[in-house]
Amino acid sequence: MEFDAATKQAVVKEYATHPGDTGSPEVQVALLTARIRYLTEHLKLHRKDHASRRGLLMMVGNRTTILRYLRTTVPARYSALIARLGLRR
Repeated sequence: MEFDAATKQAVVKEYATHPGDTGSPEVQVALLTARIRYLTEHLKLHRKDHASRRGLLMMVGNRTTILRYLRTTVPARYSALIARLGLRR
């Protein structure tokens, strides 16, 4: 799966809480998860791509921060999101 504009729009459309939503925590986490999965597959083929590995680790940290925010503010939305994305938390 290639992470291009069409993929990004599909993820935003699927996880948006209202029409035109691009900044809610659900959308941000879903986009980061899609990019993380794409980069993980890329790094399986290109083991020495350390720049992409650093970007991947930064994305994981950013996703963790957003998930922590969501868990403390609205636990029900947090539980629903990690169940939908299949994250192990």
